[in-house]
Amino acid sequence: MSPPESGPRQLPLDFGHDPSHAEDDFLVGEGNRLAYARILAWPHWPDGVTLLVGPAASGKSHLARIFADRSHALLATPEAIGSIAAVVDTRAVLVEDVDRGEHDEHALFHLLNQAMRGERTLLLTAREDVAAWPLKTDDVRSRVRRAAVFRLEVSDDIELSQMFVKLFGDRQIRVDPKVIGYVVPRMERSPEEAAALVDLMDRLALARGSAITRTIASEALVQRQAALGLDRQEEWDADTDE
Repeated sequence: MSPPESGPRQLPLDFGHDPSHAEDDFLVGEGNRLAYARILAWPHWPDGVTLLVGPAASGKSHLARIFADRSHALLATPEAIGSIAAVVDTRAVLVEDVDRGEHDEHALFHLLNQAMRGERTLLLTAREDVAAWPLKTDDVRSRVRRAAVFRLEVSDDIELSQMFVKLFGDRQIRVDPKVIGYVVPRMERSPEEAAALVDLMDRLALARGSAITRTIASEALVQRQAALGLDRQEEWDADTDE
C-alpha cells in the first residue's frame, strides 16, 4: 500500500458549476433512448402530453432543456403556472418536478385539458410514478395517467461510466478512466448516487490539493456507504493508486 497522501490541507471552496444542457452533450444510452427520441420528435407528437419519469440526476432536466430550446416552451414554475394556464396560447409548456406537490392543481388541470384538446403541447417531469404523486384532485390524476410516459434509467456500466465523464466534465475535471472503472462496479447503482460521488470526490481532492485518484475514490465510496447506512464488509481492493 502506498504511503498516505501528504501536502498542505486546504479548505474546499465551492466555486459552483453549471452543468451543460446542450443537446450535443446529452449521453444517449439504452436507458434513455426512447425518451430522447420522443423529445427530438417534437412537434410531431401523436398526443399532447408527455411525461418523463426517472430518479434524480437521470437526465430529465437535460431533456427538458432540450425540449425548451427546441419548442421555446413556457416554464410553468409553481409561481407562474396559474398565469400560463389562464391565457389562451399555443406555445408549448414545461412543468418540471410535477410530483413535488408545489404546483396548483387547478392550473395543472387546465394545462392538461388544453394539451389533450390539441391546443398546445405539454412536457411534465417527475421522479415518481403517478400513483405516488400527492395529488388531491382525481380529475388531474386521471388525465396524467393518459399521458405518454417515458422512463429514464441507467441500464449498464457503460452508461454509468459515461455519466461520470459528463458529470466531471461539467466541473471541468479530467479523471483517469481507470478511476471511473474502479468506482462503477462498487457503487450503489443510480444516477443520483453517481452525482453524489462526483461531488464528494471533487471536494476530497480539493481538500488535499490533489487530482482525483483511486485512493480518493475509495474513500468516497466508503463515506457514501456509511451515509447510505449500508452494512457492507467489502474490501476496497484498490486503495493504492496505479
